[in-house]
Amino acid sequence: MKIVFATNNKNKLREIREILGDSFEILSLSDIGCHEDIPETGNTIEENAHQKASYIVDKYDHGCFADDTGLEVEVLGGEPGVHSARYAEGTDHDSEANMAKLLRKLGNNNNRNARFRTCISLIQKGSDGKYHEHQFEGEVKGHIDYEKHGSEGFGYDPVFIPEGYDKSFAELGEDIKNAISHRARAVAKLAQFLKKQQAE
Repeated sequence: MKIVFATNNKNKLREIREILGDSFEILSLSDIGCHEDIPETGNTIEENAHQKASYIVDKYDHGCFADDTGLEVEVLGGEPGVHSARYAEGTDHDSEANMAKLLRKLGNNNNRNARFRTCISLIQKGSDGKYHEHQFEGEVKGHIDYEKHGSEGFGYDPVFIPEGYDKSFAELGEDIKNAISHRARAVAKLAQFLKKQQAE
């Protein structure tokens, strides 16, 4: 089964392909000739995932799934949340600047509880010839460390320590992260749904 994943982020593509396995051929945006910036103006990660998937369906008439992820820190009222990729002023996916701002805002606060949430929006054509949307969510709880550790992963991985572990996502490595992460849990639900469709 061929399906478009609305991203050109090589890290995300690699993660998704590893989690979904060989049952699916995952196409990136560049694979379908999409090189423009897709709007992400939603107020929630659910809205952003829907917005990105809808954009591809409307413009390219192709079944697609899109994800959006937010890091939500309890004591900061859920920040950075939907703004996680652009948390530091004037930046876009600048992980170092985003982490620096987060650690600065937390300071020495003892409450460092946090969670990563991923929402995946899948829009595909049904047997009725119309497009239908399904959303899948995954989350992983943990806490924010006082400083960065590890060099693997991306985004906030060096400062996020998942529940039940004493190392950051960036230290645990891809195999463990892909087994327990927010994205892995959302993708597992997506994969279960797609495999059930294949079997029908």
